[in-house]
Amino acid sequence: MPVTKPQEIVSDLVANVAQVQVTVGQQVEGGDELVLLESMKMEIPVVAELPGTVSDVRVQPGDVVQEGDILVILT
Repeated sequence: MPVTKPQEIVSDLVANVAQVQVTVGQQVEGGDELVLLESMKMEIPVVAELPGTVSDVRVQPGDVVQEGDILVILT
């Protein structure tokens, strides 16, 4: 079985975490929403680019994230 590099899902902007849609151990597909961010009264969904398993969730609702902060890690 090939070893795959963990996918670090990061924030593209400074925002508030409105919702976390996944839990550790959950299987996700490409395009599945992982986290919902809120910035300047807009909601920005953060989605998985590839399928994987959620191995770590680094944020919770109410957190403020900076550009480049890791939100979720998929393996």
